[in-house]
Amino acid sequence: MPTLYLSVYLVGGVFFSSGGYASLVQVINEPDEPGGVVPGHWRWWSREPRRLAWLSAVVLFAGTLVFAINLIDSFIEGLSSAEEDRLVWSPDIVGCALFLVSGHLALVGIGGWRFWRRRDLGWWIVAVNQIGSILFMVSAVASFVRPATGDALAVGVANWGTLTGALCFAIAGVMQEFEHPAGPRRRRA
Repeated sequence: MPTLYLSVYLVGGVFFSSGGYASLVQVINEPDEPGGVVPGHWRWWSREPRRLAWLSAVVLFAGTLVFAINLIDSFIEGLSSAEEDRLVWSPDIVGCALFLVSGHLALVGIGGWRFWRRRDLGWWIVAVNQIGSILFMVSAVASFVRPATGDALAVGVANWGTLTGALCFAIAGVMQEFEHPAGPRRRRA
């Protein structure tokens, strides 16, 4: 793949990891329960393994960092099929698995799939993100490089999964603009 495309993906990956960290900072600085007390000072890191929201955000951020390894390794030229699978595909699969775990933790924290909440924007945001994570995993599996031929399993499926997974993440990101603890924001006149 041309270096220009890889560079664009890498820049996108920096924003992706930054967004993962921003999600973690948001969770760190929110009340630990509805109506709870907001921390008195801004925190950039905390360790709160008993909070599902914190666990979900940490796992998501870890997934973005593993995905960054995938992006950096994709700059290496002349890799054999086995090297490509080990250096590019494996981190992709691990990152996607971490996204799925993060999404599962978030779903459990908000009530899960079985508690479909048609009118709960927070539930929809988590559900759309989890669908995006599933599509990213489909894409990752489809991009496995066959050692015998050097070809990916299904390039079209890999591209489709990446595009639709990214669209799900983008849609969920836009949806977050309308979710606020105190209700929708009102614009100043």
